[in-house]
Amino acid sequence: MTGRVVKNGLSLPLRSESALTFPSRDCKGAVRSLAGAALLLITASGIVLAQGRGGAPAGPPATGKSMAPWDPAGYWVSEIVDEWRFRVSPIKGDILYMPINAEARRLANEWDPAKDEADGNQCKAYGAVGLMQRPGRLHITWVDDNTIRIDADAGTQTRTLHFGRPSELGPPSLQGNSVASWEGPGFGGGGRGRGGPAAPPKTGTLKVVTTNLLPGYLRKNGVPYDGKTVYTEYINRVEGQQGDAYLSLTAMVDDPTYLTGPFVRTYEFKRLPDASGWEPTPCWTR
Repeated sequence: MTGRVVKNGLSLPLRSESALTFPSRDCKGAVRSLAGAALLLITASGIVLAQGRGGAPAGPPATGKSMAPWDPAGYWVSEIVDEWRFRVSPIKGDILYMPINAEARRLANEWDPAKDEADGNQCKAYGAVGLMQRPGRLHITWVDDNTIRIDADAGTQTRTLHFGRPSELGPPSLQGNSVASWEGPGFGGGGRGRGGPAAPPKTGTLKVVTTNLLPGYLRKNGVPYDGKTVYTEYINRVEGQQGDAYLSLTAMVDDPTYLTGPFVRTYEFKRLPDASGWEPTPCWTR
């Protein structure tokens, strides 16, 4: 039915419902396709704009090796400039200058090296806490991009430093579980820049925190530390006046069982050109 109707002074055509037209199925599909294309275009445009604003997809996560401001790998020999008597040939009862409590003092004064040998405890002074005090050489290598291995010829011991905590700690051990990280200006931002890892800072400190330890000796003459000990190291590389490279290691021992306060010492290691002088030895109790 057709005709006209007057509304608000205007003459408009009148059509029946049957005369109205609706989109066909093909037309509906085309509309949906156009809408999908438009949505895809908008999404792509958003990504381009985000990239233009510095929001590029991050590259692979930084690793301990890729972010290293200096390389600890190589052979190093300990430089004993002080505390020779405590580090090289400590005598039973010589426990001066240590923040130890009465129980630790009692155990140190009762120390029996022959008993340690008989009980198979010759290496109690070569755990992570005592190992870096021992005279000798270190061989430091990268096992992979997030793992450093430290071999010591004194006592033929091996420490493993992990950037990021390993998934399984395992039982307590002589060398414990060591978690490493780089610290200093330029670190702490996740290690990623626009489109990939940021360049490593030029300076920084290697921090190592060791826990999950078996009890051992803080000094070779029987001064004890407990399995609850937290051993923290701050390692820096420094250059000597003759161009020699050194590692300066500041070690802090926190032991709630035997210490009345942190035990802090600094140890020095000089870089060697090669493996000359490398001589692994067993653990000695004397």
